[in-house]
Amino acid sequence: MSKTPSTTSNFEDSLARLEELVNKLEQGELNLEDALVAFEEGVQLTRQCQQALKNAEQKVTQLADDQNSGAEKPFDEQNGE
Repeated sequence: MSKTPSTTSNFEDSLARLEELVNKLEQGELNLEDALVAFEEGVQLTRQCQQALKNAEQKVTQLADDQNSGAEKPFDEQNGE
């Protein structure tokens, strides 16, 4: 699970950048071209954040299902699982 900090960091960085873009767009001081570029970046960041949240939700569901089923998986030393 060494990817978790990186994924969290990327999610948090993306969310922070998205908030910056929203603030700039809400201020209304960007010209049309810059506003479109910011909007496009915002759409991409939104998709990335939604995918990260979906992946996290699936992981939580999987972990909860594993715990509820009582089935134990063998530990995979190479993958850390």
